[in-house]
Amino acid sequence: MTTKQQKPKEQIDTVVIRFAGDSGDGMQLTGNQFTENTAMFGNDLTTLPDYPAEIRAPAGSLFGVSSFQLKFSKDEVHTPGDDPDVLVAMNPAGLKVHLQDLKKQGMLIINTANFTAKNLKLAEWGQDPLEDDTLNEYRVIKIDMNKMVFNALDDMGLSSKIMARSTNMFALGLLYWLYDRDMKSSLDHFKIKFKSKPEIIEANTRALKTGFYFGETIEAIKTTYSVPKAKFKKGTYRNIMGNQALAMGLIAASQKSGINLFFGGYPITPASDILHYLSNYKHFGVKTFQAEDEIAGICSILGASFCGQLGVTASSGPGIALKGEAMGLGVISELPIVIINIQRGGPSTGLPTKTEQSDLLQAMYGRNGESPLAVMAAQSPSDCFLAAFEACKMALEYMTPVILLSDGYIANGSEPWKIPDFNKLPEIQLRKVDNPDNFAPYDHSNKNLSRPWAIPGTPGMEHRIGGLEKWDETGHVSYDSENHNHMVMLRQEKVDVIANSFKETEVYGKEGGELLVLGWGGTYGAIRSAVQRARVEGKSIAQIHLRNLNPFPRDLGEKLVKYEKVLIPELNLGQLNSMIRSKYLIDTESLNKVEGKPFTPSEIYSSINKIIKG
Repeated sequence: MTTKQQKPKEQIDTVVIRFAGDSGDGMQLTGNQFTENTAMFGNDLTTLPDYPAEIRAPAGSLFGVSSFQLKFSKDEVHTPGDDPDVLVAMNPAGLKVHLQDLKKQGMLIINTANFTAKNLKLAEWGQDPLEDDTLNEYRVIKIDMNKMVFNALDDMGLSSKIMARSTNMFALGLLYWLYDRDMKSSLDHFKIKFKSKPEIIEANTRALKTGFYFGETIEAIKTTYSVPKAKFKKGTYRNIMGNQALAMGLIAASQKSGINLFFGGYPITPASDILHYLSNYKHFGVKTFQAEDEIAGICSILGASFCGQLGVTASSGPGIALKGEAMGLGVISELPIVIINIQRGGPSTGLPTKTEQSDLLQAMYGRNGESPLAVMAAQSPSDCFLAAFEACKMALEYMTPVILLSDGYIANGSEPWKIPDFNKLPEIQLRKVDNPDNFAPYDHSNKNLSRPWAIPGTPGMEHRIGGLEKWDETGHVSYDSENHNHMVMLRQEKVDVIANSFKETEVYGKEGGELLVLGWGGTYGAIRSAVQRARVEGKSIAQIHLRNLNPFPRDLGEKLVKYEKVLIPELNLGQLNSMIRSKYLIDTESLNKVEGKPFTPSEIYSSINKIIKG
């Protein structure tokens, strides 16, 4: 469904586009459609959806703005980009919130229909920016998109409200034309999504085509652009979001271990999608339970684990706090469960739709008593698959609860994912036993210190679990002080011994030098992009990105001391930084940001330069 471009075409390597408008303007749908189209074309890409925190924010208000940023390239992409090359502003509030980020001389596409006196006042514009010199530094394309769409749909007899909902497709069509894209993926999407509503299919189709063909008439746009396909390793790819990848990883671990997956959880932004995705896979033995609250959610997976299934729950910061006591029960009963925390801005309800990395210390210490847990983190949307698989493998092989940290940026972002060969995934060795001879429920004599997993109802293997302290081996209730000390030390050792399974810590760059940038979780892409740029300039710099946060890799200390300085960027006030300084007694520098937004590569690159220049 392309048309031969009449205007000159320029080939470029990379583009960053941001769609911004009211929460009802369909910015997420528009961004997702452009993303799917770009992935099918063959570019590498990364996205950053940004949602209003209010469920029904007042239309036209600044805090009701929804945006979607996409970076696509012929080269490898690690982040959704710094400042956008193109900003599509559907209303005055979208323009107000995002104009400061647009590159100078960047393209600004504006839907003038929404620039009414009322909307300008809601967006706190003193005067109409379309009428003064506010936009002089940008290439401005002013279009009354509503009028164009209404004219295209005039003979359909639709209400003005329904016609207005198709305006975002006009903007999408124009961007398809601008970047020499085919419309077919979106036209096919309409037929599937609205198959029972032919009038909506027709309305969106007309709006999309109107925007596409309108591109030829715009005098202000002299050139269209083409971004060549990226070079990927051979394989089958799909575009995937972080929460989708987590769900896939959990299912893969369930299938690889030969036991059913039981997911018990309570809806909370931005973790809810994991429950939604998993509920579609009953044919893989997946059982999903939407509990009445967070406590019931985690208690249900403890029961499932006790009965021999893979128990998993997911939540976000406040929900994880509610699960704290039951997590301690998982520690003392030594049951294999996985707790996924999709971190968001805090404290309390905080910023439900914004990203943060501020739950690391909660994961480490957020339970009463000495109750150590294994903690690991995913680093990107596609990496969530392997992170979830590894978390399940760790829990099952070491008979221990495992916390897997993700965040809102990773959860809602997307990127191409090479679908792995299931047969090449690592084997998972279960500790299930069915021979009652010499059975001891808390026998820790094996190398992993993992106790036997005896399923209730197995003759001769009756045993008790619960929150009271246990005797080693027998599992009977114990109030003995020496035994309590022994069990506390044992439970810590159970976590520490997991480090024996870690591979050598990977260093991007030379081992030793002037500066190491150490990170964890979703800061990976921004750090890698900044370090790559610095290395091209000849700077003595390297990157280590941690998957395992408790325990740390055994060789981490010896790697760190090879560098003159260590920089730790985090979306918190320095939580990993305090852990590293405490454990390894080295001086480190912290780069912190708690704005509800991920780092940009430029922010980290700027910090790198300041440190290296002294």
